[in-house]
Amino acid sequence: MFFQPNLNPTVSKDKENKQQIEVSYIKKDPKEAPKPLKSPPLKKDPLLLRLPPQITADKKFPPPFIEKGDAPNAGNKAVSSPVFLRKPQFTKPDIIAIKKKITLPPIGVDKNTSPSYISYYQLVREKIKRTAYQNYAREEAGEVYLTFVILANGTLEDVRLVKEKSSSSLYLQSIALRSVREAASFPAFPKELPYPKLSFNTVISFEIE
Repeated sequence: MFFQPNLNPTVSKDKENKQQIEVSYIKKDPKEAPKPLKSPPLKKDPLLLRLPPQITADKKFPPPFIEKGDAPNAGNKAVSSPVFLRKPQFTKPDIIAIKKKITLPPIGVDKNTSPSYISYYQLVREKIKRTAYQNYAREEAGEVYLTFVILANGTLEDVRLVKEKSSSSLYLQSIALRSVREAASFPAFPKELPYPKLSFNTVISFEIE
């Protein structure tokens, strides 16, 4: 026999180390339910927004009213109480709004029918009218006749009260005179009116509607 370096004929098979492997079997009960696998707990995120619960718009009406003893098996108990609908009551206001009206009808325009004069006269009356509305505070009605003179540069030279045609109310007379004085100064005369001064007549009518 040829000599092999990996074989040692002097070593007996009895002295070889033998390792024994033991296998054990566990009998499982078929009725036993399998245990669920446990997953690690989830960490709650504090920044996570929670959605509000769902909002529904269901209309709920109260049950109809049934008198005692009318419903089956109701006995002496009423099923529900009646619901009475009342109309809203509107109260009439005790204070009635009073509308005040001031007008300045033109007087003496027929003496000068030029368009420049009529336009300037209307501008003066509108300015006096706005001032009279600011001064008119009482509930008095009447008419006040006035005559006033305006210089060419728009300055008010003079204003007078015509008592014979005016109301006897001292309050309305003072309001009319003050309104003309406070409305000055007026615009200067246009080139079409080459006069040093002009005299105007007007009536201030105070009305309550």
